[in-house]
Amino acid sequence: MDPRAKLQPAARVADRKQDVWSIVNEAAAASPKQPIVNMGQGFFGYNPPQFILNAAKDALDKVDCNQYSPTRGRPRLKKAIADSYSPFWGRALNPDTEVTITTGANEGDAFMGFIEREDEVIIFEPFFDQYLSNIEMPGGKIVYVPLHPPPNGATQNSSAAEWTIDFSELEAAITPKTKMIVLNTPHNPVGKVFSKQELLKIGELCVKNNIIILSDEVYDRLYYVPFTRMATLSPEIERLTLTVGSAGKNFYATGWRVGWLIGPPHLINYVAAAHTRICYSSVSPLQEAAAVGFEQADANDFWNTAIKEMKGKMDFFNEIWKELDLPFSDPEGGYFVLVNMKKVKIPSDYPFPDHVKDRPRDFKLSWFLIQEVGVAAIPPTEFYTDANAHIGEDWLRFAVCKEDDVLERAKERLRDLKKYISD
Repeated sequence: MDPRAKLQPAARVADRKQDVWSIVNEAAAASPKQPIVNMGQGFFGYNPPQFILNAAKDALDKVDCNQYSPTRGRPRLKKAIADSYSPFWGRALNPDTEVTITTGANEGDAFMGFIEREDEVIIFEPFFDQYLSNIEMPGGKIVYVPLHPPPNGATQNSSAAEWTIDFSELEAAITPKTKMIVLNTPHNPVGKVFSKQELLKIGELCVKNNIIILSDEVYDRLYYVPFTRMATLSPEIERLTLTVGSAGKNFYATGWRVGWLIGPPHLINYVAAAHTRICYSSVSPLQEAAAVGFEQADANDFWNTAIKEMKGKMDFFNEIWKELDLPFSDPEGGYFVLVNMKKVKIPSDYPFPDHVKDRPRDFKLSWFLIQEVGVAAIPPTEFYTDANAHIGEDWLRFAVCKEDDVLERAKERLRDLKKYISD
């Protein structure tokens, strides 16, 4: 036996292409247009509010907050989440049996707790890329169903609501092996808030086929149209639903890695068991700070302020696309905007590096913007299968969760695109 064979990586990681975050961030670091205006990865350009920062600092002075937390999470945080979400559920959530804390929203406990080899999981394209490895590592098979973009999205502004599901495609994707459907609302990267009618159709299909629903609602406090939570639609749908939340998204603290799952005990028990085996417990002082965030949010009018401020940033930034006559998909929630760049003409002889030139057009657009304009954005075909990459190849995703002066600087730089735009 070749001794080198023992040093070979597992297949689950060996064949991964260079990820989009590395490509964009490395390009930004090497761009001649320094400093780059980075509107790529969805991290905030500002701190959590002071009352939450104070809570984090205070937690570090408490002995118990510097030690292991219970594997299901600190009781104070579970209670704070249950108290905050109970009004949406229309009943009192039990913090001990219906809430469990995770190390970030994307830890993958729901997949590790339920997915085994050959189980099928349906996800909608475009998708949050972390879903893929979380499903495949326990042996699951991914089945993709695309969201269809607005028919005139390349020529005129549209609403994120116009990205639609073909329910005949969804129903055809369900087989006896389908164990779970992953839903993301408000959606990353589209910004779509699924309507109550859409959620009911999905939920009814899951009830009919006894399929677990993983409802990724990490942007659930940033919505600009009426927002419906999947688990609240009916007792039958709630019985199948795990709802994912994120302190990082809620409180402008993506580096804290504090998330949670809400669901019925017969589901929560097993995601909590998976969490115990993955990392045992999550970071204690920041759980405590997140609990205070929930406890004091209403007194500080935090939720309403967050929506108002983020919608203001979105509208302020999107003025540039109207000025450049580049169509965009107006988000209904979250902090990402998709912009259609079909009118942007890259010179035919532009020198792309090898790891970009063979990727779809949006990767070339992203590289071009970084090098020539000094603004970083994410190519959304990273969130598609190869078969459906054509759907996203003319779009770029911009994150607006930045300080207003950064948004203004981005707008100024993006005006340099004018000389490359033609119908």
